[in-house]
Amino acid sequence: MPTHTRIRMFNTKTTYPNQSLDNDLCQAVRAGNTVYVRGQVGTDFDGNLVGLGDAAAQAEQAMKNVKQLLEEAGSDLSHIVKTTTYLIDPRYREPVYQVVGKWLRGVFPISTGLVVSALGQPQWLMEIDVIAVIPEEWLEQREAHP
Repeated sequence: MPTHTRIRMFNTKTTYPNQSLDNDLCQAVRAGNTVYVRGQVGTDFDGNLVGLGDAAAQAEQAMKNVKQLLEEAGSDLSHIVKTTTYLIDPRYREPVYQVVGKWLRGVFPISTGLVVSALGQPQWLMEIDVIAVIPEEWLEQREAHP
């Protein structure tokens, strides 16, 4: 029995053709009842950037990605326990956190926010990664009805 499940595996050679990378990664990992979601940016799963120059639009796409990945892992937004948000400019804090707050209304996760000098691609203005759980009763239902 595997100890974890990798969700949306990919290789950086195809994801980032502008860089000389060849790394096997995935978008999320479910380990037991914990889900770890890779940093999400304003790029959809087809590789299209949403919101060039617009931190709020990038945050909106990033949260859409987070929602989809959590659902594919067997969880949802209401079970996020921690967020880490990276911004390349402190002026993006308000627009990004307004978007994230809208998606996480009533969830009350712990949250860390960082301002960094750059992200992995120059057009990315923000990135967010999350840790969520899958409630025990959801796991039991899944096992009973695979």
